[in-house]
Amino acid sequence: MIKSDGTKGELRKSLLAVRAGLTPDELEVSGTALTGRALGLPEITEAGTVAAYVSVGREPGTRALLDALRERGVRVLLPVLLGDNDLDWARYEGPDRLVRAGRGLLEPAGERLGPEAVTGADTVLLPGLAVDGRGMRLGRGGGSYDRVLERLDRAGVAPVRVVLLYDHEVVERVPDEPHDQAVDVVVTPGGVRRFSPARPFP
Repeated sequence: MIKSDGTKGELRKSLLAVRAGLTPDELEVSGTALTGRALGLPEITEAGTVAAYVSVGREPGTRALLDALRERGVRVLLPVLLGDNDLDWARYEGPDRLVRAGRGLLEPAGERLGPEAVTGADTVLLPGLAVDGRGMRLGRGGGSYDRVLERLDRAGVAPVRVVLLYDHEVVERVPDEPHDQAVDVVVTPGGVRRFSPARPFP
């Protein structure tokens, strides 16, 4: 059991250590289960546009999900990390159109749509390391997605916010600060938990 009563830095260190110990088989099984759970969510599959990300390393796998959404006709936007840690966005055009970028990331090679493009998404998939029973998310600490959430607030839009995690990363409490915002849904290989009611899609 991961202790969640320390600082953000301590919790990140503990969670990353557990991820580092995951075997290839565990990653494959978790990724398959996670994709299945996510594809059962109308907030994801019935959205017109989903802002997502390409999983790297031992992050919960998103690649099969990205392809499944694209095949279903969902417009998928992927982030492009800018020099100041803000995020630009480009459309996902398939795995052969991903290019290696800094920090080990994979980014779309297509036309840059601008940081404001995320405000047109119906659902935003957020990377994270943990979530607690209030829906408070622990990120990696770079602040990129804090900027995304602030941008959504400024635009007056409220896409569904979904975080994809491993089962053990749903913890008792995540240390939070005044600027932190809760997510609406957490998806793990073992299930789905909503922190706000499901929203109908046209």
